[in-house]
Amino acid sequence: QVHLVASGGGSVQPGGSLRLSCTTSGINFKIHPMDWYRQAAENEREWVASISSSGGTNYAESVKGRFTISRNNARSTLLLDMSSLRPEDTAVYYCHTIRQGNHFYGRGTQVTVSP
Repeated sequence: QVHLVASGGGSVQPGGSLRLSCTTSGINFKIHPMDWYRQAAENEREWVASISSSGGTNYAESVKGRFTISRNNARSTLLLDMSSLRPEDTAVYYCHTIRQGNHFYGRGTQVTVSP
């Protein structure tokens, strides 16, 4: 059974930083591309960043240059370093992967950016 659990969220002021982690189980982590998504209240879930099994990365334009996605294959953990946070980054953040054609979004973590 696939389990993805995000953590590390919190409340920060604009310009602040946070590091999100996603612990995983039930997948062969090192071979899976992984993603971060986020969902703000009353909005649809939106893609934030992706990392391939080999470490190649892609970012949404809204976070490019401010967020960094990385992975620790030894610990089966996905990371998201967020800096220069803005109020519009406020959302619940989820990690995501696909296994055998099925999409998995784990338990999210709330990020709130406000003065």
